This record gives sequence, structure tokens and C-alpha cells, in this order.
Amino acid sequence: MELIMPLRQIDLPVQIDHLRDLGADFTALQVTVEALTPQPGSELLKKVSPQILAVHELVGRALIRLHVLDGSQYTAVPGSLVSLATFSTVIGSASAAASQLANAVSNNPFEAAGFTDGPLPDMESVQQTRHAEAAPLLKQGLATAARHLSLSATCCLHTASAITNGLTEYPEYRPDLPQLTPAQYAALELIAQGGARRYARFDGPARVEAGNGKAIHSTPFAVLEKHRLVRAARQDGYLVQDVTVAAAGRLALEFQKPPLSQTKAPGSVPKPSNTSRKPR
Repeated sequence: MELIMPLRQIDLPVQIDHLRDLGADFTALQVTVEALTPQPGSELLKKVSPQILAVHELVGRALIRLHVLDGSQYTAVPGSLVSLATFSTVIGSASAAASQLANAVSNNPFEAAGFTDGPLPDMESVQQTRHAEAAPLLKQGLATAARHLSLSATCCLHTASAITNGLTEYPEYRPDLPQLTPAQYAALELIAQGGARRYARFDGPARVEAGNGKAIHSTPFAVLEKHRLVRAARQDGYLVQDVTVAAAGRLALEFQKPPLSQTKAPGSVPKPSNTSRKPR
């Protein structure tokens, strides 16, 4: 009798955030590769080498995400097979980008002298010939690498959207989210509209300011951060942090109705109208 292993329970909204970060990093690397000048020589080697290492680092992160999703409760969501197959192409596409960059290193002519049995050749002329032969190969290789990086980014973002859609269409797989108070919901909605920034202070608690300049109270913000409904990215020596709504926060905004306003004190009754109607 074959034993059926239980599915691992993972935090799917956090995985959505990881996939979006990975897609953004692939896009940033694509922009960097597109900006490289395919000019043969030592300078190209210096610029391409770090990009090869960066691609391999992203491939490693993609493999981790694939291992986490595989065998998790997400595999029970209808349509997850297509999503995982799509995401698996990131590994091949990104590896192909690394291969194209490696070919650029291989095709790049080194500025060095070769063996000769006769008179010393005109090295400048020889180098110009080598560069002329290598230039189109380098240009094509860099362009192909950029396309593979673009495809990798697209597949990451597509998978993130697919997981979000699965949680939207099939509530039984949706994670438990905290029931937000009116103040918490208002703060989350404000951050979703234009982001926010948190400013560290040495003489007291941090100050959080929405994109429109409105202050966000620290108490509801602390709850949002505790439940990972918002994300803070460190910048400027950890003194300033950009704050965005996490995938879990967007699910909370979509599936929790805005709580009733508490502008009136609890238990208060409306004032009677000054005009009264006489009974008939």
C-alpha cells in the first residue's frame, strides 16, 4: 500500500512576494545587460563577468522557490500544474542567458600576442581584424541574453499572478488573514494607494508617512507589519525604509469589506430632529 505524503503548508502570499522580487531583479539585470556596449576588448570582460555571476545567483533563487512550491498545498489548487511548468522555464531561460554571456567572454578577443614564425606582424592591424570579426558575435550574444532575462522575469511575474488568481478563485486555499479594524484597514488602504516611508528616529519610535504626506499612526502600522501585510525595504543606511503592501495585504483589502466608520462614539444615538410631525 502506497503512503500518500501530506502536502507541506507554506505561506503562499510570502511566496508571491518572493516571485515578484525575483521578477524585478531579472528585469533590472536585463536592463544592465542591454546597456553593455559590445565593444571587444578587456573592458567588455570586466563588465560581463559580474553579470554572469548575477544570473547564476538568480537561478539559485529560482530553484529555491521551485522547491518550496513543489509538494506544497499549492499543488492542490486547480491550474497549479501550468503555473509550476511556466515557472520551471525560468531555470532554463536564465541558464541560457548565462550561457550567452559566457559565449561573449569566449568570443571576446584578448589583447595579447600570439606565436609567429616570421617577422612580427602589425599588432594594431591584427587587433582591428579580431575586433571586427568578434563585434557582431558579441552584439548578438548580449541581445540574446537580454531576451532570455526578459522571459525569465515574465515567467516569475506570471507565476506570482497565477498563485494570486488561484487564491482568489478558490477560497478554500486562501490563508487565514487577520480581521482588520477600521484604523488598520484605512492605513493599509492608504499605503496601497501611494506607498509609504518609515523614518527611523533615535529619540523615539519611527515615523511612518504615506505617499501623500499624511502621517500613519504607529499602532495600526505595527499590526500590519506583524501580520506581514506590508513590507519595508531598507534604504539610506537603514534610516529610511520604503513601505509597500505585501501580497497578503492585497488579499486582505480585496476580501475584507471596509469596516464601518467609527466616527460616532459607540452606543451613541442620533439627535432627534427639531421638526416633529403631529400624529394624525
